[in-house]
Amino acid sequence: MERSVIFSGFGGQGLLFAGQVLAQAAMAEDREVLWIPSYGPEMRGGTAYCTVIVSEEPVGSPIVERPDVAVVLNPPSHAKFAHTVVPNGVVVTNASLVDSRVEREDVSEIALPLSELASAAGDPRLVSVVALGVVAARTGIVLAGSVHRALVDIVGRKRPQVLDMDVAAFDAGIRAAGGRPIAEILRDEARALDATLRETVPVGREP
Repeated sequence: MERSVIFSGFGGQGLLFAGQVLAQAAMAEDREVLWIPSYGPEMRGGTAYCTVIVSEEPVGSPIVERPDVAVVLNPPSHAKFAHTVVPNGVVVTNASLVDSRVEREDVSEIALPLSELASAAGDPRLVSVVALGVVAARTGIVLAGSVHRALVDIVGRKRPQVLDMDVAAFDAGIRAAGGRPIAEILRDEARALDATLRETVPVGREP
């Protein structure tokens, strides 16, 4: 199965970073991944975006006209991408800035105050990380634990001093979308791994 996510908004909202984190999380799950950033004059205006394609098989085409998930963080992005989502797809809308809503009954729109949640986590520029939490909690494209590990790896290597804020923003998105706190998810993963290791019986050597 192949699924695609578009992150769109103003330049400076961390769109490309969010796409990179999602891509690394999917690769950690042994999935085929394509990350496509958008550069050019649009980044200075209303809409910058990137596309992430996640697949169980090699990705057939880098062109995505109908994404499965659209994360739209500003009004121009909502106008450009919200209506393009496939039937039964998901639109994650930043209700802090976007008043419009999708006028389709075959699409699920999750409208949350993502900018306010990012500010509460410590930095309004983390709005895309909050959106990542929503995507992880509500779409099933990748596991929340995989996204958390990718976030820790990328931010921990480059800017460890802000890692706590990034994790808080991700957790805020998960909670706002109705998911379980990331601390609980990681704890359960650790318990499951420990149980698996305990059940593993070492193979003895032949006498």
